[in-house]
Amino acid sequence: MTTSPDTIVLVHGFWMTPRSWEDWKSRYEAQGYRVLTPAYPGLEVEVESLNADPSPLVRLTAQAVVEHLEAVVKEVETPPIIIGHSAGGAFTQVLLDHGLGAAGVALNSAPTEGVRTIPLSQVRSTFPVLRSPANRHKAVPLTFEQFQYAFTNVGFTPEQARRVYERYAIPASGGILWNSVLANFQPGPQDIWVDYANAGRAPLLFLSGEEDHIMPPSVQRSNAAKYHGEGTVTEHETYPGKAHLMTSQEGWEEIADHALEWALAHARPAQG
Repeated sequence: MTTSPDTIVLVHGFWMTPRSWEDWKSRYEAQGYRVLTPAYPGLEVEVESLNADPSPLVRLTAQAVVEHLEAVVKEVETPPIIIGHSAGGAFTQVLLDHGLGAAGVALNSAPTEGVRTIPLSQVRSTFPVLRSPANRHKAVPLTFEQFQYAFTNVGFTPEQARRVYERYAIPASGGILWNSVLANFQPGPQDIWVDYANAGRAPLLFLSGEEDHIMPPSVQRSNAAKYHGEGTVTEHETYPGKAHLMTSQEGWEEIADHALEWALAHARPAQG
């Protein structure tokens, strides 16, 4: 007999922690799913603690994140649905490429290696980190104004934007961000590399916010177009009027429901 996924793994992005998934976690749990929201290694503390002491972010590496997420997913008896936001979308792609998960959804996803589309709004959004190579050895926060441009530029009142900034925002690992940029200029596969011809990969859906500044739809379109594994399913959809943090924007429920419905409809059945 075959078994449908009963577990959902939600992977957060940079400048965020698992707390950013609190609404989605509650919604999916109310529907009877087991929901896991793993933190990156060393980030298993609250937002307030990481803002007070961001040193765990300085030591963080993409390889450590991938290995930790793989260990979490492998512990799930029935292959789960994996949903990632921003950098979590890139990590979701890596997990699927490694043969994990029944289906994946990448929301406003950061690109995997080989995607060289770099819109100007992305340059401006990431400039606080990439303006100096010295930031490779730092944890770099965003000011409220920088966060508002990158994450909440539309669909949020100033009060709403301030609330999510204070509740969710932490510094980001300058080392990982710099390495992701340099990966396209270094020989051989780096940390966020996937085999775009992998015919054994689980189905993957990219969901983009039309007004996203940090990861505009052109980035996801270019990423999705890289995949050419025979028989694999790769789709891309864009939500009008949505910002990068559309996971918390008004109407997030519709996006959460659609992501789950798509994943269930396309999930690879597990043998039970």
